[in-house]
Amino acid sequence: MVNPLWLRTYCTLIEVGHFTRTAEQLHMTQSGVSQHVQKLEEQLSVTLLSRQGRGFIPTEAGERLYHEGRAVLASLTALNDTVTADPPWQGLVRVMSPGSIGLALYPRLLDLQQQHPRLAIDYRFAPNGDVESAIAESRVDLGYLSRQPSLSGIAARAVASEPLLLVTPGNTGSPDWDQLQALGFIGHPDGEHHARLLLSANFPAFRHIHQFPQRGFCNQIGMILEPVSRGLGFTVLPAHAVAAFSGKSTLGIHSLPEPVTEPLYLVWREGRVLPNRVRSVMNACDDLLSVLAGRWDRTESAVPATGR
Repeated sequence: MVNPLWLRTYCTLIEVGHFTRTAEQLHMTQSGVSQHVQKLEEQLSVTLLSRQGRGFIPTEAGERLYHEGRAVLASLTALNDTVTADPPWQGLVRVMSPGSIGLALYPRLLDLQQQHPRLAIDYRFAPNGDVESAIAESRVDLGYLSRQPSLSGIAARAVASEPLLLVTPGNTGSPDWDQLQALGFIGHPDGEHHARLLLSANFPAFRHIHQFPQRGFCNQIGMILEPVSRGLGFTVLPAHAVAAFSGKSTLGIHSLPEPVTEPLYLVWREGRVLPNRVRSVMNACDDLLSVLAGRWDRTESAVPATGR
């Protein structure tokens, strides 16, 4: 394989047309230029230059090497630029999170993509376990979890907390334990986790979610509250998932006497050097979550607490 350093020296010599000026341009000695040309001739077993006194002209083989060599050098330069390029708002960024925070983040990330058309957002909604696995296997760049990661090789940083709310049909009033058992539970991918956090803090009788009749299950974050709005059961969801539901007027939204917030952790593959575009999206999400945290605080204080 042709040494690219020798090739660069040779192509520069052909363009400049003079050994001394080539040496000056490349910060070499004149003998160094001659040695590079000689090494190329030896490697290729051809004569590249026809010397004429102090000057020279390229041979036919030398002409061919120059034209092909310029293309090779241009390709190497482009390769270097491609490999080292790290623009802050260009390229694909893959994000995964549970549904509630996804409802908050995804529209804002689309706003960001509109501001920076060369940025592409790939957003996946998934329960905690799937998010953690995707990060561990480097299938996504950034993830959000509502619990600390349990797998090795994952870096995590606490970024926010979101209130959990008990949601019942609108005609329920202030639900007690017997009313919840009569209503039954509408499940969702993180439903057992959410119910355990909130109900165990507020109802001494709570042991596990299977104490309630299972009235249904939905894995689409935007539809989980639909059966609740129709009077088919109750559920527990983070605040933003409740706020995003279009039929809120048909719901009973309850902040219990012992408020419970669900922590939110930003996670990424430990040891990975994050590209600038990923860091840009990460910082934008941090800013948004800071704003949302204030809204969640106001939302929680505005919802009257119900008794047990």
